[in-house]
Amino acid sequence: MGRRVVITGMGAICALGHNAREVWAGIREGRSAIAPLTGFEDQTDLRVRVAAQVRDYDPARHFDPKKLILLDRVSQFSIIAAREAVAQAGLKFRERDLSARTACVIGTGTGGEQTNDECSKRLYGEGNPRMHPLSIVRRMMSAPASQVSIEFGITGPTFVTSSACASANHALASAFALVRSGLCDVALAGGTEACITLGVLRAWEAMRVLADDTCRPFCKQRRGLVLAEGAGMYVLEDFDHARARGAEILAEFAGAGMSADAGDIVLPSADGAASAMQAALNDAKLNPCDIDYINAHGTATPANDPTETRAIRKVFGEHSNSLAVSSTKSVHGHALGAAGALELLAAIQALRDQVVPPTANFIDPDPECDLDYVPNTPREREIRAALSNAFAFGGLNAVVALKRAT
Repeated sequence: MGRRVVITGMGAICALGHNAREVWAGIREGRSAIAPLTGFEDQTDLRVRVAAQVRDYDPARHFDPKKLILLDRVSQFSIIAAREAVAQAGLKFRERDLSARTACVIGTGTGGEQTNDECSKRLYGEGNPRMHPLSIVRRMMSAPASQVSIEFGITGPTFVTSSACASANHALASAFALVRSGLCDVALAGGTEACITLGVLRAWEAMRVLADDTCRPFCKQRRGLVLAEGAGMYVLEDFDHARARGAEILAEFAGAGMSADAGDIVLPSADGAASAMQAALNDAKLNPCDIDYINAHGTATPANDPTETRAIRKVFGEHSNSLAVSSTKSVHGHALGAAGALELLAAIQALRDQVVPPTANFIDPDPECDLDYVPNTPREREIRAALSNAFAFGGLNAVVALKRAT
């Protein structure tokens, strides 16, 4: 069975706010942070109209100039969220000699895109062959994990997972496995993304899957996904270790399930998604009837929403009709590799507050999406256990299972 794993700290930054409290308030209220895209006014032919951007953000308020020069926006977000999570957990890794017994695992789908865009503009737009000497260390995919480990002096297993929109959940599942197995006592894990750059916007524009109004998961009027940025970070800890130091337990990380569709690079598979959900239940030793809430992947695309609905019905059968299901992407957008990290916050707080956050912007149900999606208004109900789904391009699926802290 391995050791019990609990969550003792969380931190977040996204379009809804610059800390976990603000982010949860927006999620719980169903208050959308999706707004007209800013910063690209000179791109008059850009068809992307809306995004969930982190606004009123000044890096200089968080970082010394000598440190900031090393940090792409994607690493900045991960450090800010990690600082909040570690502070809530009350851990000081160097003082408690935890450094070598702590892991740091972070998911990101695109890495240092701000730096990548700056380099491309300089090289191809201006014809300047000389890059900034720190370009590589800013843009490399592993930079967020490296920078967070440096920030806290973590010397245990440290790495990045990259599996498109399932990156954060794969990172959380990996960290969970490290703690449960006894290889580590603590893990700092989550996801980060800073993908709202001209190059990324143009690439997504070409796919023609972006909404031009807002994000309406499972809704008949949905028009596609809305890009977002941000980070969510969590302290995962061995239960006995946490109890011995008197830490507050936010939730129990009960299990994780992963699968691959091995099918189409873009179109999702209900069988693949169902396999990951079933694996998470098995790993957590939970029955379908034990789950009260699912934080859905819910991208508001024509392909995902009906497929995820079928997958849920495949796993949960008749209990599907008793489930509360919502997609919080309706308020914080789709943060790609950080999506699962932001959505884990919603699942944790749903368990703590016994409130299901709504699927916002909902108008009429799609006949192919026939579950209870908690439209527009939060709902109080008993929540004993929850799943948080992440299903990525390439058929890469990762699901985490949580139980209420006891």
